[in-house]
Amino acid sequence: MKNAGVFMKLLNRLALICGLMLLIGCAAPAQFENMIVKQAPDNIFDSALKEQLEVAKVQGGSETNPLWVSQISNSNFQKAVEESLSIQGLLTDDGRFNLRVTLLNVDQPMFGLDFEVVTSVNYIVVDNTTNKVLLDETIKAAHTATFGDAFDGVTRLKIANEGSGKNNIKMFLEQLSKLDVTGQLFLSN
Repeated sequence: MKNAGVFMKLLNRLALICGLMLLIGCAAPAQFENMIVKQAPDNIFDSALKEQLEVAKVQGGSETNPLWVSQISNSNFQKAVEESLSIQGLLTDDGRFNLRVTLLNVDQPMFGLDFEVVTSVNYIVVDNTTNKVLLDETIKAAHTATFGDAFDGVTRLKIANEGSGKNNIKMFLEQLSKLDVTGQLFLSN
């Protein structure tokens, strides 16, 4: 009888530990699919940019450690930028314009019900024929994931990362649409 009580206590503790692990979960990286700006082209881009922008590299991101917190990796952010540019009709593999992207900072909360993540990303567009920098912009964008978005904090942080990354790419596209490449090219001749 005494052994049965010890066994039940052990079983209860094991069930509690398993339940907590399910609630806490493992950190998952921000997924590129959730950072893509998918809406049809809202912005009007200079005709010189159409299918002429190649993404050279993305740097500054971090891989996610499943035992720590969700992060935005270089490869996932690059895929999101490329897909977003493709939807806008700007992406190519070997274009006249080169885009370099650097994730400078991903500011994340450690605790809370609402998680606001702020990404700071530097975008540099270079004309490959003249080596002239056409755009050098650092963009800060935020996104807040609430308790209503996800019960567990791990998922909320992932959602906030993805939303902030997506908002950052959207703001970059808005800046890119203001770029007068044809006028700059005309003035430089």
